[in-house]
Amino acid sequence: MWRAAQKIVFSNTLDEVTTPKTRIERVFSPQAVRALKDASDSDISIGGPGLAANAIAAGLVDEYLQFVMPVIVGGGTHWLPKSTRADLELQEERRFGSGVVYLRYSVR
Repeated sequence: MWRAAQKIVFSNTLDEVTTPKTRIERVFSPQAVRALKDASDSDISIGGPGLAANAIAAGLVDEYLQFVMPVIVGGGTHWLPKSTRADLELQEERRFGSGVVYLRYSVR
């Protein structure tokens, strides 16, 4: 599924990509992502905390999928922008035997 998907890698340091259907963009452009989103007839996924924070702040995220792990680790990179608020509606939840909980929310 991943190899068949069109991918954009936002990077200031990567010189080239080695996977098919992948291109590099140097700067995150909310307008370009919105155009891509509007033109797509399938879901678009965002990975990475910095990129996610930029997309959330730009109002590009319609759905949040979260896996809550039964481990607490302090620190790390924040993926939620400090100045952003979103009212969410729970769409789906699953509990796994390992203690992991999957949550899917849509933006109201």
